[in-house]
Amino acid sequence: MEIGFVGLGRMGLNMTTRLVQGGHKVVATDRGAGPIEEARKHGAIGVASLAEVVHALAPPRIVWAMIPAGPPVDELVDSVIPLLARGDLVVDGGNSNYHDSQRRAAKLAEHGLSFVDAGTSGGIWGLKVGYCLMVGGEAAAIERLAPVLTTLAPKEGWLHVGPAGAGHFVKMVHNGIEYGLMQSYAEGFEILNASPFGFDLPKVAHLWNQGSVVRSWLLELAELAFEKDPKLEGLRGYVEDSGEGRWTVAEAIELGVPAPVITLSLLNRLASRQTDAFRNKVLAALRAEFGGHAVKGR
Repeated sequence: MEIGFVGLGRMGLNMTTRLVQGGHKVVATDRGAGPIEEARKHGAIGVASLAEVVHALAPPRIVWAMIPAGPPVDELVDSVIPLLARGDLVVDGGNSNYHDSQRRAAKLAEHGLSFVDAGTSGGIWGLKVGYCLMVGGEAAAIERLAPVLTTLAPKEGWLHVGPAGAGHFVKMVHNGIEYGLMQSYAEGFEILNASPFGFDLPKVAHLWNQGSVVRSWLLELAELAFEKDPKLEGLRGYVEDSGEGRWTVAEAIELGVPAPVITLSLLNRLASRQTDAFRNKVLAALRAEFGGHAVKGR
């Protein structure tokens, strides 16, 4: 089938390529000329603008966006509304807040346009193994999109989870869980690394993936990382967050659901970005004041 694709970053370009390999006609664009040319090399029809994407598709059209969450998605929605016709479908496959997805669905519906929010997981490996897709929207829109979803996902790798906003809600919680899993592995390997036994961390990671209850794809990635740099000496311990961990924690508080592991894993990411934090200076100063404990100066 035909589909327009907007956003050719690390995931978007690979998704475009997987769709072409699956026999779909993909008309793709990006803000940069380089990614458009790369898409052409992989068999997509690369064009320079959103308007050209829409013009190249036969109605009813499908336009899938893989762009940063927030204002860029609103800008895309505002830009695409006058270009599309009733019955066309807009898909947001980025990491948008589910409240925004609900709002955008309502706005597009006013113009006779359908909306699907597709929470997408798979990272840079999705081209090879497929993408896990959590999709929200009306059943008719999902049915239209099914051939694309089936090509992008591995077997049983996509699910219609509910109305508009539900797909991004599930992806939000998915990422919150991911934070907790990553934090647990990180702490475990730090204990192993600090032990007196000199463990071979790549081998331990590989061992745990052979039938252990803690085996996972994340652990396989840990093994790969340790093989490249056993002590991770080439990395800084600075950890960003995409925002979805924050949204998960905020939603847990709003719903009255205790989520201590996810919350602490998020706070640890925030702490990782601080060097010689002021609060720690306060702690050192207080210990010196009340107990005369030694402090370290610069």
